[in-house]
Amino acid sequence: MSDLRKINIDGNEIEVDGAMTLIQACEQAGIEIPRFCYHERLSIAGNCRMCLVEVVGGPPKPAASCAMQVRDLRPGPEGQAPQVKTNSPMVKKAREGVMEFLLINHPLDCPICDQGGECDLQDQAMAYGADFSRFREPKRAVDELNLGPLVGTAMTRCISCTRCVRFTSEVAGITQMGQTGRGEDAEITSYLNETLNSNLQGNIIDLCPVGALTSKPYAFTARPWELTKTETIDVMDALGSNIRVDTKGREVMRILPRNHDGVNEEWISDKTRFVWDGLRRQRLDRPYVRIDGKLRPATWPEALDAVTTAMKGKKVAGLIGDLVSVEAAYALKQLIEGLGGKVEARTDNARLPIGNRAAYVGTATIEDIDSAKFIQLIGTNPRDEAPVLNARIRKAWLKGAQVGVVGPEVDLTYDYTHVGTDRAALDGLLNKDYGDVRDAPSVVIIGQGALREADGLAVLAAAQKLAADTNSKLLVLHTAAARVGALDIGAVTEGGMAAAIDGAEVIYNLGADEVEIDPGAFVVYQGSHGDRGAHRADVILPGAAYTEENALFVNTEGRPQLAMRAGFAPGEAKENWAILRALSAELGATLPFDSLAQLRTALIKDVPHLAKVDRVVANEGDALPLEPLGKAAFLPAVKDFYLTNPIARSSQLMAELSAQAMARRDTKIAAE
Repeated sequence: MSDLRKINIDGNEIEVDGAMTLIQACEQAGIEIPRFCYHERLSIAGNCRMCLVEVVGGPPKPAASCAMQVRDLRPGPEGQAPQVKTNSPMVKKAREGVMEFLLINHPLDCPICDQGGECDLQDQAMAYGADFSRFREPKRAVDELNLGPLVGTAMTRCISCTRCVRFTSEVAGITQMGQTGRGEDAEITSYLNETLNSNLQGNIIDLCPVGALTSKPYAFTARPWELTKTETIDVMDALGSNIRVDTKGREVMRILPRNHDGVNEEWISDKTRFVWDGLRRQRLDRPYVRIDGKLRPATWPEALDAVTTAMKGKKVAGLIGDLVSVEAAYALKQLIEGLGGKVEARTDNARLPIGNRAAYVGTATIEDIDSAKFIQLIGTNPRDEAPVLNARIRKAWLKGAQVGVVGPEVDLTYDYTHVGTDRAALDGLLNKDYGDVRDAPSVVIIGQGALREADGLAVLAAAQKLAADTNSKLLVLHTAAARVGALDIGAVTEGGMAAAIDGAEVIYNLGADEVEIDPGAFVVYQGSHGDRGAHRADVILPGAAYTEENALFVNTEGRPQLAMRAGFAPGEAKENWAILRALSAELGATLPFDSLAQLRTALIKDVPHLAKVDRVVANEGDALPLEPLGKAAFLPAVKDFYLTNPIARSSQLMAELSAQAMARRDTKIAAE
């Protein structure tokens, strides 16, 4: 039950929840309170004292607004609402004093600091600080930390707000950072000089309000005012994290998170944040045609002519890769089916049912995890498959949720009950009496690792039954950003990939780099990077990467989201849907759209819910029939978090991180 209280802030009386802190109440009243240590997604530290306000009738000193609740205030002498002042002379003097203390040891690094131009300390010193300093003594200096290849440190700039410590221990679930010493000797450090072992560590760069923690790969390459900022969607996993891509000219310089409470809150994984160097390497920037066993550069007319010659009158099939937009998948489906062929998006052999959205997406939203009391994971390792989702499960666990795991025992950053590793463990869960569990909100999360074996549909049916028995919602955790959108448009074949390419003389491979295609068939590869698919191809058509075209992606919970173009594809590479449209004209089977707008109109006519951008629709579909389960153990869907797609495999930084992770796994501890 809410405990509403009246409070007077700077002469304006508002009604807020008594559990709110004063800083939140002021924000609700539209008043900005400066802060360094307070962050709404982290626990309250109350140690920077920048958010001081005056409580009228309270103690004769300013109060830290982040650490005082509205319900702690006393009413006025005649029962009036308690009064808070945020701009009185006392508050102004207190803030100037706090800022003066913060700047005593802070170096004047602004001209060479990577945070310059987007630094909270700069902004707040201008807005709330004094224009002079009384400090003439030498400034203290601190040794730098080595936190690994992602986070650069300049700890002399640190103001001990402890945001990084709280994030790593509370959200990321690692215990490698902390504060030692007292007074002038206090410093943030890492335990035994360890590097950070987390795939969410890059978020401390955004959290740091000064230039103590900066991005190592981005360091000294650009200033914020030189960058063009584009709000778009991430495709490194199926979560659909909201991101901002910053470009300088044609180059992507960095990727930052955007806040979206329903998807990624304000966190992104390290792969999402640092994969941008992979967008510059191994790029396909011109068409190629294989002549006498060797791929040779060609012009677009030559390449399209080679494809047309190969495809005319032949049995064709289409494969849809993991990073393909809904529009490109739809254009390929229209083209291949128009020629009498078949298309398939489930290139990893996941047994996902056709046309049953309640089964291949589920009935839960990502936000349902926040309020869940019981969470059952089946055949998934969310720490590698969707790190930001894993942080959300950890948040629910910290609030008291119980987590069960059927699958391999791995470190998920939270405690869980390990039910077993194989199908028998899942079968055992179906025959339990759940009693009280039925009344508590709960979520069953099933991963792609559980669905790739021959009995995948039986496993999915068992997960659906478990969700029904426990009155839970089901979330199917996908690993490919393109998968749900492709299933929505029906880019699938009964019998899976083997049935789709069976007997095909020409295979049109749209960005599917994780599949092996047997010798014999003529392969056309359309994609952005020279990966496995391009090596097998007879003709290569260079397409745009995810930052280079306007596109629609549907995330793992079935939420359509729009990705916007941040830059242009290199060389002669074209947008993916446009290549397919041009090819259809050459084949004499012209697709019925000449622009992206016309394509989307046709797409929405066929699949109306794709028009509901950023909304999760209720999914419909019958429960799958129960079938006997196999005997095999559940295997993880992601073997190497850092090398899951062609863009990541082209990134030097991802290769370095992968090698480090492997070395960390192989290192024996003394007791072993």
